Amino acid sequence: MQTAILGPAQRAEALARMAERELDVLVVGGGVVGAGTALDAATRGLSTGLVEARDWASGTSSRSSKLIHGGLRYLEMLDFALVREALKERGLLLERLAPHLVKPVPFLYPLQHKAWERWYAGAGVALYDAMSVSSGHGRGLPVHRHLSQKRALRAAPCLKKGALVGALQYYDAQMDDARYVATMVRTAASYGAAVANRARVVGFLREGERVVGARVEDVEGGGEYEIRARQIVNATGVWTDDTQALIGERGQFHVRASKGIHLVVPKDRIHSTSGLILRTEKSVLFVIPWGRHWIVGTTDTDWDLDKAHPAASSADIDYLLEHVNEVLATPLTRDDVEGVYAGLRPLLAGESDATSKLSREHTVAHPVPGLVVVAGGKYTTYRVMAKDAVDEAVHGLDQRVAECVTEDVPLVGAEGYRALWNARARIAARTGLHVARIEHLLNRYGSLAEELLELVVADPSLGEPLTAADDYLRAEAVYACTHEGARHLDDVLTRRTRISIETFDRGARSAREVAELIAPALGWDGDQVEKEIAHYQKRVEAERESQRQPDDLTADAARLGAPDIVPL
Repeated sequence: MQTAILGPAQRAEALARMAERELDVLVVGGGVVGAGTALDAATRGLSTGLVEARDWASGTSSRSSKLIHGGLRYLEMLDFALVREALKERGLLLERLAPHLVKPVPFLYPLQHKAWERWYAGAGVALYDAMSVSSGHGRGLPVHRHLSQKRALRAAPCLKKGALVGALQYYDAQMDDARYVATMVRTAASYGAAVANRARVVGFLREGERVVGARVEDVEGGGEYEIRARQIVNATGVWTDDTQALIGERGQFHVRASKGIHLVVPKDRIHSTSGLILRTEKSVLFVIPWGRHWIVGTTDTDWDLDKAHPAASSADIDYLLEHVNEVLATPLTRDDVEGVYAGLRPLLAGESDATSKLSREHTVAHPVPGLVVVAGGKYTTYRVMAKDAVDEAVHGLDQRVAECVTEDVPLVGAEGYRALWNARARIAARTGLHVARIEHLLNRYGSLAEELLELVVADPSLGEPLTAADDYLRAEAVYACTHEGARHLDDVLTRRTRISIETFDRGARSAREVAELIAPALGWDGDQVEKEIAHYQKRVEAERESQRQPDDLTADAARLGAPDIVPL
C-alpha cells in the first residue's frame, strides 16, 4: 500500500473519479464516523467515495474532549455493554491501530467521603479495569491505585487539602481528534477511496423510491457533480436531519445537538502530574493534560442554533471556572484562559421512549432503498459504528462482500512508529533537529514524519519553529496543505495544528506567517493571502465577542459575525 497524498491536485482528481463511474458506496460526512465508514468500505474491496461539505473533522469531531475512553460514568448508569465495547476499542487503538496518535493518560478522582465512597468508587474503577483486560486489548495500561490524601496531594499539589480525603488514580487514553480524522481519511484514500473535502451534497438522485446518487457542489472550484452510488451512507452527525430532509423523507429517529465547551489553560496554571475527574451536579468535569496545556471541560446543554459554529457564552465559561475552582488551591481566572472551543454531541432523540433512551449509543437505519443512516454514538466507538453502517449498506448490494477487517488495519503512520521512536535520538542527530522536535513529529505523524523531514531537507528554513507558535515547525503548515487536504488558513491553524486554542492570541499573530508559507502550495496570489488573513482575524474577533455574551442567543449572534471563508 502506498500512502495517499491529499493535495489540491488529488482532490480534483478524486471528484472527477467519483463522477466518472458508479460507486459501490458513497459516504456523506467527513467526521470520525464518515471517515471510519469510508475506510471500512474501502478495505472490504468496495469502490468507495467520501465527501465533506467543509473540512475534515470541522464539526463535532474536532471539538471533543480529546479522550479515547470507556466512559466510567456509564458504569454508574449500568450501561455495561457500551463500556465494554468502548474499552475494547480503546485497547485496539492504543496497541494496534494508532499507537502514534492515541496515548495513555492518568486521571485522579478525589474522594470527599471516607469509607463508603472509596468502596463504591473503587469497585467501579476495579470493574472498569477488569472489563478492559477481559476485552483482550487492555493489558497495556496500568491498573488503578488507591491513594491516601497525602499521596494524592503529592501527585496533584494543585488541589485544596480540604477538597479530598484520598483519591483513586486510573488510566484512560487521549488523542488529537482532528488529526486522527485527517489521518484516517488518508488511510481510506490509501486503500482506494476517492475523498474530497469542500464538496457539499445539495441533493440526492432518485429512480422511483430508490436513492441512486447525490448531486455534489464543488464549494472551492464551483460546478456540480452527479455522483452515482449503489448505496449512500449518511454520516453527518448533528446535520443528520438536514441531510435526510434533502430526500423529503421523515426519519425513523432524530438527532438532537447537545453543546459541550472546553477551556484551554497553560500547564503552569495547574500543578499536577495527573489529569483530574470531578463530579458536578449534572455530570463529570475533566481536567486533561494536553502537551504544554490543560483542557478543562465539559458542559452539556441543549443547542438549536447555528450548527457549524456553536458558540461558548460567558455563562458557559463561568460554569467551568466555578466548578474547577471548587477543588483548586489557586483558582483559575479568565486571564488564565488561552483558548475556548465549543462542540456539539449528536444525541439520538426518537419519536418514542424506546428510541430516545439510546442517547449515547448509536443506531443504523435504512429509511429508503439506497440510503443508510448512522447516528449517535461516541468518538471512541467510531469503528463499530462504521462497521454496522457498512454491514447495513451491504444488504443492499447484490453481491458477496467480505467481512469487516478494520480491527487489523492500522492507520497510516502506525507501521514502524515504535522502531522510529526507539531511534529518535539518531534521527535528531541526522536531521539537526532537537530530539524533542522529533518526538513531537513522531507523536503527530508516526512514521509519516519522514515525509515531513524530507521537506526540511529540501528547504532548511522549514525546520524552524513558527514565530508566534513555537510548538510547531514551519514545515507542518506546508505539509498540512500538500499532504493532508488543508485548503484554507483556518484549516491549518484550527485543525491540522491547534494554534487557535493553544496561544493567548488564538493564532492571530501566526496568521500572516502561515498564510505566506502555504500560499505556493495552494496557488494563492497576494489578494487571496490578504483575504485569508482578514477572515481569520475576523473569526478570532467574533469568537472573543461571543464569549463575552451572557447567553446562547447573544453568543450565537456574535459568532455569526464572521461567516466561513467560502460560505455554504
